[in-house]
Amino acid sequence: MQNPFKFGAVVEKEFFTDREKEAKEAKGVLESSNHLILISPRRYGKTSLVLKVVEPLKRPLIYLDLQITTDAADMATQLLKRVLRINKWENVKKTIAGFRIVPTVELNPLTNGVDVTFRPSVGSGFTPLEDVLNLIDKVGEKGKRPIVVLDEFQEIASLDENLPKQLRSVIQHHTHVNYVFLGSAESMMRQIFESKKSPFYHFGYLMTMDKIPYANFLRYLETRFAKVTSHARVVAEKILDFTDRHPYYTQQLAYYCYAFLDDDDGCCEDIIDCVVNRIVETHGNDFEKLWNTISKTDKRILIMLSEGEKTSSVLQPASTVYSGLKRLTKQGFVVKNKTYEIDDPFFAKWIAGKRA
Repeated sequence: MQNPFKFGAVVEKEFFTDREKEAKEAKGVLESSNHLILISPRRYGKTSLVLKVVEPLKRPLIYLDLQITTDAADMATQLLKRVLRINKWENVKKTIAGFRIVPTVELNPLTNGVDVTFRPSVGSGFTPLEDVLNLIDKVGEKGKRPIVVLDEFQEIASLDENLPKQLRSVIQHHTHVNYVFLGSAESMMRQIFESKKSPFYHFGYLMTMDKIPYANFLRYLETRFAKVTSHARVVAEKILDFTDRHPYYTQQLAYYCYAFLDDDDGCCEDIIDCVVNRIVETHGNDFEKLWNTISKTDKRILIMLSEGEKTSSVLQPASTVYSGLKRLTKQGFVVKNKTYEIDDPFFAKWIAGKRA
């Protein structure tokens, strides 16, 4: 029987959980002439939601994670590669030939993909990106309106401190493209889109993604576990108790629980504790390597959080703790909901286990 849970990649179709309200809201934005700003912690399903919304629209999708780009010229290269994947060469070659810095475009026989290279030119850092962005708008003018998704958009200024201003100056004139800005660092994203001093102030429709409502997630899990156990509701409740409804880690734990129940290998009476311990043990070496990259102050904060104590109990000045929490949040170790908590419940379990 196929395992009905999926994690570690984009979740789609029958694996996608709930989010009807968010999907309807995002669809309304993309069907208009507006741009979408979507903020949530990492692994909450931002990309999966966007793909779910875009698929029935049957429009060209250009997706780029800014974390893999190094500067404005590299961002132009990566975007142009994606444009060429979804457009026939004949339809865009005339426009590309008119670029102020003409790229070298070659077919890679090994990957059956396209290699794009912009020749370096003094003082031309933004020029290739401006030409590529204008190309995308022209593509939309001639055919279906593209949707450009820029993931981890809070990294934009790290590529070039002038890039946000330059980028806004170009795309504000585009009328045949919907831009989607995804971000996992809420404070940085709000600084970009909510600060009056920012070039992107109120540039689009801002949405945030929270955890999936408990009742919806419980029903999703219970329905699927009913195929392999008569205690589906109990298993579902225990999974949600451990993951606190984090979408990614709920799917991960549910996948392993389902696999063990389906195999009927006699794991143990308390399936959840057994599976959690196995996952923690499997990732133990990775957690240890990760732990050794963290400063002493940040370790103290993580220890307190893993043991369910308040960060005020850390014997450090309040300013030091606050700086540590900001740093850990930016690095993805910690998320802030009602309170600060460790993002990965398995990592938290590993820390607490080591301490015990």
